Amino acid sequence: MDLLLVLLGFICMIIGIFGSFIPVLPGLSSCWVGLLLLYLTKAVENNYWVLGITFIITIVITILDYTIPAKGTKHFGGSSYGVWGTNIGLIIGIFAPIPFGVIIGPFVGAFVGEIIYDSKNHKRAIKAATGSLLGFLASSFINFLFCIVFLGLFLNIIWQNRGFLF
Repeated sequence: MDLLLVLLGFICMIIGIFGSFIPVLPGLSSCWVGLLLLYLTKAVENNYWVLGITFIITIVITILDYTIPAKGTKHFGGSSYGVWGTNIGLIIGIFAPIPFGVIIGPFVGAFVGEIIYDSKNHKRAIKAATGSLLGFLASSFINFLFCIVFLGLFLNIIWQNRGFLF
């Protein structure tokens, strides 16, 4: 049973790493579930501090995933219309059946929002949409970085308990 939990945990880790770039897959939350599955084995002693801290990190990073693109739009001179457009575009992009919808959605949403705000200033709209794209890329990088940290923690725990697991 322990080997099955370790295997499922490792699969969750791999899904999480891919999910940091492919938005339809769960990213960091999947990695956290992988850690949880590892701690559910009989061979690994429960460490609620590790689970609690990684859970809080997962919640914070998940919230940041949805706010960083909007902050990028605002930072690059976008108005509240652009920020709302980014958020609406992100939601539409998640459910749109097009490739890279999550990347295209916030970009187009910020652009459309800025065009609605000021239809004559296309440069500003492009700049705000670029901020949205850069915010999304920064968010993906942060997600990927923490997924790698969680994978390292996962592998370290397996290594420390290899005598009991295998």
